[in-house]
Amino acid sequence: MAIRQFGVATALTVALGLATPAHAVTEIQWWHAMTGGNNDIVNRLAEEFNASQPDYKVVPSYKGSYPDTMNAGIAAFRAGNAPHIMQVFEVGTATMMSATGAIKPVYQLMKDAGEPFDPNAYLPTITGYYSTSKGEMLSFPFNSSSMVMWINKDELKKAGVAEIPKTWPEVFDAARKLKAAGHDTCGFSNAWASWAHIEQFSAWHNLPIGSKANGLDGFDTELKFNSPIHVKHLQNLVDLQKDKTYSYGGRGSANEARFASGECAIFLTSSGYYATAKSTAKFDFTSALMPYYPDAPGAPQNSIIGGASLWVMGGKKPEEYKGVAKFFAFLSDTGRQAKLHQESGYLPITKAAYEKTKADGFYAKNPIPETPLKGLTNKPPTENSRGLRFGNMVQMRDLWAEEIEAALDGKKTAKEALDAAVARGNAMLRTFEKTAK
Repeated sequence: MAIRQFGVATALTVALGLATPAHAVTEIQWWHAMTGGNNDIVNRLAEEFNASQPDYKVVPSYKGSYPDTMNAGIAAFRAGNAPHIMQVFEVGTATMMSATGAIKPVYQLMKDAGEPFDPNAYLPTITGYYSTSKGEMLSFPFNSSSMVMWINKDELKKAGVAEIPKTWPEVFDAARKLKAAGHDTCGFSNAWASWAHIEQFSAWHNLPIGSKANGLDGFDTELKFNSPIHVKHLQNLVDLQKDKTYSYGGRGSANEARFASGECAIFLTSSGYYATAKSTAKFDFTSALMPYYPDAPGAPQNSIIGGASLWVMGGKKPEEYKGVAKFFAFLSDTGRQAKLHQESGYLPITKAAYEKTKADGFYAKNPIPETPLKGLTNKPPTENSRGLRFGNMVQMRDLWAEEIEAALDGKKTAKEALDAAVARGNAMLRTFEKTAK
């Protein structure tokens, strides 16, 4: 009887053991805006992290464009169901900084989790954008980029353009030759209209976008991008738009496909377009630094970063924050960062990853990913070219693009459009200044 009872007890113990739940995995929700080849990279990073340890599972979710993702995240926070990690483009920095309680600062996250974290290990050009005046990193740099000029080398050769253009007059001349060679709908174009023709244009020409070091030194900044050089540039675009020597590319990045299709042989957009260009363009292409006006004093200066960083949302459990911190430490690995940079065209976020890429001789064979780094480091940054930090920037970009479009459509002169963009933008900044205090 005792033996039988022991056997029953043993069987019961085994059954209970089999019914015990498996090791609980903590899910980390990551909302992002990556498309094309970069979406594949995001998914692969999550898969690699998930396979590297048993405790956490990062779940990436595409939420649309940069503005769409940011708006969705803010709405989700207000509703009490924000993701753990939200990718926010660089111009959303001031808005996120002012959202008290909505974020968990990265420097505090890493400290609380006991994960190794040295802000000095990251490229200062990048980290300065996402840090307080004390050097405290608020968000984690992820896909930092800059603007470059993409070149279809095959089409330029067919059009008789011997050298890649360096100045705006040279771009205009090359575009006319491309038109004459059969590119009827597009001599040159761009994505991200206000980023190209206001933000990056200003920094590259050492012109202020706004006072107070473009808002980096205070929210009481005033816009300044209606200078004679700005007006001249927009007027040139207006004139060239009439016969499609310049073909307006819209407010976002949807127009980028016109480069890969061969329609636009000269195209300004993010260096982060590299992964998509590699997988879709069927011709010999390269990237070059942005063009400049040779009569502008000191030009070219240096470009400023674009792309996005990862913000950690507030109100999560300590165990979930530990998982986020481990994921950020995983992303910071030198080899992983070097590979990410080399595949995507986005900048290496750590000094070690940049040095490793150079030491491996990667740029000698693959010069395209180094182009944005050359732009960012062309000269030591000035107050006009350190970056920008304006409140309500997502909405202001649409406002600025609206005025650019009014000029291109002949509804306003170039000066009227830029004067209006500055005036309307300043009114928006004053509203933000009140809410941010």
